[in-house]
Amino acid sequence: MSKLSSTQSVTLSTLTLTQRRVGAAAWFGWLFDGLDGYLYVLVATSFVGQLMNLAPSDPVVAHHAAFIQAAFLVGWALGGAFFGRIGDKIGRVRTLSLTILTYALFTGLSSFAVNWQMLLAFRFLTALGIGGEWAAGASLVAETWPPPWRAWAGAGLQSAFQCGLLLAGGVATLLAGNDRWVFLAGALPAVMVFWLRKSVPESEAWHKASIQKKPSVAELFKGRLLRTTVLTILVCSFALTLTWAFIFWFPQQLLRLKDLQNWSPQARQHYIAEVTVLVNFVAIGGNFFAAAIAKYFGYRRSAVLMFLGSGLFLWLTYGVPRNHISIILPAVLAHFFVQGIFGLFPLYVPMLFPTLLRTTGAGFCYNIGRVVAAFGTIFFGVILPIKDLRIAILYLALLTIPAICIAMLIPEPMTEEKEAR
Repeated sequence: MSKLSSTQSVTLSTLTLTQRRVGAAAWFGWLFDGLDGYLYVLVATSFVGQLMNLAPSDPVVAHHAAFIQAAFLVGWALGGAFFGRIGDKIGRVRTLSLTILTYALFTGLSSFAVNWQMLLAFRFLTALGIGGEWAAGASLVAETWPPPWRAWAGAGLQSAFQCGLLLAGGVATLLAGNDRWVFLAGALPAVMVFWLRKSVPESEAWHKASIQKKPSVAELFKGRLLRTTVLTILVCSFALTLTWAFIFWFPQQLLRLKDLQNWSPQARQHYIAEVTVLVNFVAIGGNFFAAAIAKYFGYRRSAVLMFLGSGLFLWLTYGVPRNHISIILPAVLAHFFVQGIFGLFPLYVPMLFPTLLRTTGAGFCYNIGRVVAAFGTIFFGVILPIKDLRIAILYLALLTIPAICIAMLIPEPMTEEKEAR
């Protein structure tokens, strides 16, 4: 039976102080993930244009901005794999602290970049921390919170990431025209590490398992885990490529709308920031919508529905040319499904793997999709011989077809009854 178990009645009031602190630590870690990950997207063409002494509208600027974003996604993947392994060796909390320090430090240093190559290097190093934080935070919550909360906790963690995107939009709006200060604001999460190390205990499940012989990474590709590993990599790759190519090229396509060309650069930037706030606010609802379906009908059906909705509304948004008003409603619904599907992954992917392979498996399988997403970001916006970004994003929607096919095959997570055996 694919439906998630809900036999236990668990409310927020029944959670222990430790569980609440763990939830808060992971939530804020993901919030700052979203902040530091998205700040660049909002100022990409303007800041890269400054570094290259070219107009933001110059196609060369857009191409270099895309390569920097691709480097960021590759770094995200490598960070997920590297820190994922570290998380199984030294614990979730220590790894969480290291990853937050990493992405805060290098986001702040991005403000001092003097050329696009230096910015690319700083964004790559920022991404190492962001990728590692995902697996450590998700595994810590999965091992600490009661199983009946798994679906809702996953949506809650993903909503933190969306709130980080909203916060990034607010920072970009507040500091419009001061791109270097935008990045400097991304260094603030480092302060959280002091509280994290003092107040959040290590996962009991990790402590118990750590005395056992630690399995090698090769175990992910043996026996029954092989099928799980391959399918998880595939479904995450399709989801991440779809989402990050859309997230990156969505504001760039809006900037090129014909009815915005007579606006001042600052007015256009404010419009993009306001739309970003709107679509990411709605995407939070998508996270909880996906979680609700997963709780009652299972992860497989939920993933299929979210991919189906993504393809449908991407085609409705970009199937015909639109102005800056008519594009809003279908674009909002497209983000609801495209970003909403990630409400499934945080507490689902880690629990597909045994304890001492949990952050390794989650970090590797989820974040290897970043490499695919990096190529997809460049392919759909730069390599594909299409000058109109609307058409490029329309082709991006075709990825939902194989994604649906793979989603039909993914396994369901272990229920709490099975975990107890």
